[in-house]
Amino acid sequence: MIQEQIKNLIKESLKNFKIEAKDVSLEHPVDLSMGDYSTNIAMVYGKELKTNPKELAEKITAELNKNLPKEISKIEPKNGFINFYFSKEFFAENIRGILENKDFAKNNLYLGKKVMIEYTQPNPFKPFHIGHLMSNAIGESLSRLFEKSGAEVIRANYQGDIGLHVAKAIYGLLKFGMPSDTKTIEEQAEYIGGCYSRGSNLYETDHTVKKQIDEINKKIYDKSDKKINEVYSWGRGVTLAAFEVIYKVLGTKFDKYFFESEMIEIGKKIVKQNTPKIFEKSDGAIVFHAEKYDPKLHTRVFISSQGLPTYETKEIGLTMTKFKSGLFSKKLDLSVVTTAIEQAEYMKVVQKAVSIMYPKLEKRMKHITHGMMRFATSKMSSRTGNIITGESLIKNSKAEIEQKITERNFTNEEKKEISEIVGIAALKYSILKQAVGGDIIYDFEKSISFDGDSGPYLQYSYTRAKSVLEKAKNENIYFPVLDSKNPKKLDVLLPANWGTTEVEKILYKFPEVVKYSTERFEPHHIANYLIELARAFNAFYGNTKIVDKDDPASLYKIALTESFSIVMKDGLWLLGIKVPEKM
Repeated sequence: MIQEQIKNLIKESLKNFKIEAKDVSLEHPVDLSMGDYSTNIAMVYGKELKTNPKELAEKITAELNKNLPKEISKIEPKNGFINFYFSKEFFAENIRGILENKDFAKNNLYLGKKVMIEYTQPNPFKPFHIGHLMSNAIGESLSRLFEKSGAEVIRANYQGDIGLHVAKAIYGLLKFGMPSDTKTIEEQAEYIGGCYSRGSNLYETDHTVKKQIDEINKKIYDKSDKKINEVYSWGRGVTLAAFEVIYKVLGTKFDKYFFESEMIEIGKKIVKQNTPKIFEKSDGAIVFHAEKYDPKLHTRVFISSQGLPTYETKEIGLTMTKFKSGLFSKKLDLSVVTTAIEQAEYMKVVQKAVSIMYPKLEKRMKHITHGMMRFATSKMSSRTGNIITGESLIKNSKAEIEQKITERNFTNEEKKEISEIVGIAALKYSILKQAVGGDIIYDFEKSISFDGDSGPYLQYSYTRAKSVLEKAKNENIYFPVLDSKNPKKLDVLLPANWGTTEVEKILYKFPEVVKYSTERFEPHHIANYLIELARAFNAFYGNTKIVDKDDPASLYKIALTESFSIVMKDGLWLLGIKVPEKM
C-alpha cells in the first residue's frame, strides 16, 4: 500500500542522518489542502539530533525529493511537519482500481481465521427492546467488517429462555389468560411481553405473587408441571418466531442459536469441577473471588444457595461450548460478544475465571459494549405504554419515511419497500455513527432527514450518483476503462488542466478505513468516512456538469461518479444498510 511505500522512503532518508527508525507515524491532515499524508518524524527526532524540528523537516524533505516516486507530486515541510501530495495520475489510477475491482477494500487481516460474533440476544417472553436493536446494528456491522477482512464469520445469538423473567411472563399468562389464536405472531408476542411487564410489577409489589412466581421459576427448571410446560413451550416458540420477523427486516441471518437452558448443566459441571481450586463455597453458594486475581474485579455468585446456576455459570457453559465442544470442523480463533455496558463488569469476572481455567483462551475472547439510547426529544411514543421497544422504533421510523415520500411518484409497493430500507438505515446509522461503548443521543427528526448527518442522506447521495450514471447511459457515454476490447488507463482521459477533487482525495482512503475499523472493532469510522465522502460528492455534483458530450473531461467525471457509487454502496453494506435504487 502507498503508506508503506512512503514510510520506507522516510526511513531511507533518515539513514542519511544516522537514524534507524523502527516506526514512522503517518496521518491524514484534517485540512485536505495540507496534503494527503503528513508525518511528525522531524519532531520525533529533533531532540535526538539537537536540531530545530522545522530545520530537520526541511532537510528530510530535501532528501525525499531526491527520489520522488511518480505517485507523489510534491513534498513540503510545514511547521515541523512533512506533507505529501499525491499526483493526479495516482488518483486516476485509484479510480481505475475501484472500477475494475469493486471489492477493492477487501484485506487479509483475518484471512483463514474463524470468528464468531455473538449479538442481539433478545430473551424469549420479553419485548425486543432498544438495547437489542443497538447490539444487532453493532454486531452485524462487525460481522461484515470481519468478512471483508477474510474471516469465516459465524453469526451467533445467545438467548435467555429460562430464568425469573420467564416465570413472570408465565404467571401473567396463567393469571390474565392466553391471547386469541386469531392474532398474528407479532401480536401474540406483544401480548406475552405485556404479561411479563404486569407479572414483573406484581413481583415487586405483592409478596404473595412473588412467592407464586418463584415457585413457577423452580417448576420451569425441573419441568415438573405439565400446564407450565405447555405454556412455556408455546410462549417460547411464539416469541422466537416474532424475533425472526425482526431479524429479516434488519437484514440479519444467524448461523447458530444458543440458549441458556442448554448451558445450565455444562456450566454447573465446569464450576463444580473447579471447586474449591478456583471457585469457593460460601454460605451454601459457590462464588468466585475475582478480586484475588485482579483488584479491579469483585466477587460474584456462580451457583446460588438454592443450587440454581446464575448468568455467570451459564456464560461459562456458553464459552466452553463455543471453544471446546467440537461444534465446528475448525477451531474458533476469536469469539466476539456484544452486550450492553451494564454487563461489562460481570463479563470481566467470567472472562477472568475462564482465563484461569483455560489460559490459552484469554486472547481469543473479546467483549464489546454499547451504552444506552437516550432521546433528544419527547416525541417518541410506543404502543406498549411508556417503554419504547426496538420494534416500535423500527415501525415509527418506517412510517415517518413513508410519510415523507408520500407525494413522490412511487407505487404503493415501492413506497413500502423504500420506507423500510430507508427507515432501517436511519436507525442503524444513528447507532453506528457514534463510538461503541458510550450512550447514544437519538434525534428522531435528524435521523430520518434526507440532508445532514444521517443514513437517508447517504442513501440519497448514492441514488443521486446512480441517476447521473443512468443519464450518461441514455446519452451513450461509456467508460473506456471498462471496455474489455479496448482497455485503457483512466489517466489518458485526464485533461491537462484537471484539478483534483475532494472526492478523489477521499475515495482512496476507503481500504485503509475498513482495515482500521476492523482492527479496533469500531464501525463508527466507516460511518464518519461515508459522511465525509457524501458531502464531497454532493459539492462536486452541485458545482459540476458531469454528463456533457462536448466536455473532454466528462468521461473522467462519469468514471469518478461510478467510483463514488461503488464505494458508497460497499460502505453502507459494511454498516448493514441496503441502498434503494431510487428515493
